[in-house]
Amino acid sequence: MSVAQVRFSTAETTIVVRIVDNPSGRDFVSKLPLTLSFEDFAGREKISYLPERLTTEGSPGSAPRNGTLIYYKPWGNIGFYYNAAGGHGDNLITIGTAESGVDQLDGLGRGQVTVEE
Repeated sequence: MSVAQVRFSTAETTIVVRIVDNPSGRDFVSKLPLTLSFEDFAGREKISYLPERLTTEGSPGSAPRNGTLIYYKPWGNIGFYYNAAGGHGDNLITIGTAESGVDQLDGLGRGQVTVEE
């Protein structure tokens, strides 16, 4: 079940994400629109720090796959996996899944990213 469809856009890139229906996903949508900067992390994901933390109570951990948008509880950041490795983590909360544009994730590291419904 999903809450919303959200676009992550730069001048050259658009990634459409279906947000999941959990407390963290709903909280993320409530904070939109956002302007974020993404950076590469560990050759596995593109991450960005939110201006404020998301609620996590009642949101289960997950085992992300490529194209998964996660919220990492300890650091308060979101991330798009493009080279997922590893198993389930209680601190990795899935907040969405890319429906299109996964092949454009590299473009998120080039300037400001607008996030909106």
